[in-house]
Amino acid sequence: MESRVLFSSQFNFPVNSPLKTRETSFAPFTPSRNVLSFSFTSPADRCSMRPLVKAASSAPQIVAEVDGSREEPRRRKKLAVFVSGGGSNFRKIHEGCSDGSVNGDVVLLVTNKKDCGGAEYARSNGIPVLVFPKAKREPSDGLSPSELVDVLRKYGVDFVLLAGYLKLIPVELVQAFPKRILNIHPALLPAFGGKGLYGIKVHKAVIESGARYSGPTIHFVDEEYDTGRILAQSAVRVIANDTPEELAKRVLHEEHKLYVEVVGAICEERIKWREDGVPLIQNKQNPDEYY
Repeated sequence: MESRVLFSSQFNFPVNSPLKTRETSFAPFTPSRNVLSFSFTSPADRCSMRPLVKAASSAPQIVAEVDGSREEPRRRKKLAVFVSGGGSNFRKIHEGCSDGSVNGDVVLLVTNKKDCGGAEYARSNGIPVLVFPKAKREPSDGLSPSELVDVLRKYGVDFVLLAGYLKLIPVELVQAFPKRILNIHPALLPAFGGKGLYGIKVHKAVIESGARYSGPTIHFVDEEYDTGRILAQSAVRVIANDTPEELAKRVLHEEHKLYVEVVGAICEERIKWREDGVPLIQNKQNPDEYY
């Protein structure tokens, strides 16, 4: 049996552990209610918070209809994904672009580890791979921050998506892509975030704290680690005898679904900014609803 519960737009957990080339086109607005809608389901080992809006339609081009007339197909957005490891979220986003769930295309893969699994997947799918940052102690084909910004502009990148990228994003990139860089973090921010909290370390900290829920957070990126505006979250129940590895597996499963949904929304220009600076996602089926 499934029940619906409404939450405020951001979680307020106690913290238990230690971009300007053009302006964004997202217009500020004031919705009638500031709520998130999630569904709680059984079994008890997992609590899934899923937005009412489903992923974008499977059509490779999004066509809007206004006053009974069809508009021109919306331009597919160009995406640059940053990874440091296997890149499972990157793979899911790429699959979403291929099957029509996301009205965009991954045009670049950026990594600090040129031989990582994510980079290998990109090369096998014809996606150019860039190395960033440039190595400090040895010769490298890596890019400097200004060179990276120049290349992203050359490729016409609309959005930058961090998917397991473990380096701090340079201020030059943040300023060049304001409100256009997203990151996914494997815990419910603002708790369990910050420098040094990544991967299995996050899940270990969650379990040790006694928190009953964890799950992925997607947020906009600023100059610090994990402090940008929260855009979406999905909660996963922490089981009494969980291990960090078991919790990580369930959270990753939610990451794969949530990131594709959010990238689909951002490529359809359904991110709206409230007057107080909080980003919300517009319901595709009902434009008057936000979550």
